[in-house]
Parts: sequence; structure tokens; C-alpha cells
Amino acid sequence: MEEETIINRVANSKLLTFDLEEIYPSGERTVLDIKDWLHEGFVLREKEFREHLKNQTWENFSGKYVALTCSSDAIVPTWAFILVATYLQPVAKKIVIGNLESLETAIFFEALSNIDVSEFENKPVIIKGCARLPVPENAYLLLIEKLQPVVKSLFFGEACSSVPLFKRK
Repeated sequence: MEEETIINRVANSKLLTFDLEEIYPSGERTVLDIKDWLHEGFVLREKEFREHLKNQTWENFSGKYVALTCSSDAIVPTWAFILVATYLQPVAKKIVIGNLESLETAIFFEALSNIDVSEFENKPVIIKGCARLPVPENAYLLLIEKLQPVVKSLFFGEACSSVPLFKRK
């Protein structure tokens, strides 16, 4: 009986894979909640607030990605977050106002804005799914903005079971 040769058509295809995890910037992500710097967690008293800022150990945020937030229902003026950022700016890698998902989106926006998509020009591309790292959904949309104008076609998932997204006419 003759043995059949198994041909890996996926490996032999011209399909390129883009894995967002490959551009995932390393570094600790953290949330800085200013609620505890507000009077009773709700009222911003400028003098007290500035005192908290002066007494904070900012080196704890060295090299970290920081999401600034206020978890109480306090109405925090924009200048308060900007003031906190002036203390963080010399030590933190990146600062955003929002939650960890907002932070990840901003990190990926920066990473994706620097990628060269010329290697994907007029090629079929699959955007890898099943991330092990916390890749935010918005990162996929940012990637589409970069790839769709140049690729021949776009898919999502794995080569063996992908979802077609776009095909140039």
C-alpha cells in the first residue's frame, strides 16, 4: 500500500500572519486612583491635593505605564489629572486618563503608528486571534486602519479556521 504525503497547504500559502502580541510593549501597567487624595473621596481641595502630590513617592512609577483614574463619583477637574501627570511624566513610560483598557489602547496606538506595513502590500493577511496577553479590542481596529489600505485581503483568527474580513476588488 502506497503512503499518502500530507501537504501543509497553510505553510505553503502566501498568507502572512500579523500577531499583535509580537509588538506588545513590555513593562508594568498600573492604575493610579486619586480618590484617596480627595476630601472624603469626593471633594478636591486644592491645597490638600497638592500636599498629597508632594508627599507621593513618584519613583514607585518609574518605567511603568500608568492609567490615572478616580474611582469615586467625584467630579474631578481636568487640571487635577494634568497636575498629577506633571509629577509622573519624568518617571513613567506613558500616562493616560482612564482605565487599564484605555492605557492598553494608547500603548498599542503608539506601537502601531510606528510599524511599517509595506511587507503586507497586496498580500493576503491574517490577523492572529487567541491572544495570551491583554490585547484590547481597539488595537485590532487600529491595526485594520493600517493594513486595510495596503493588503489584498484580510482574515481574522488562525490559518486553519479564519474569518474573512476584507477583500480588495
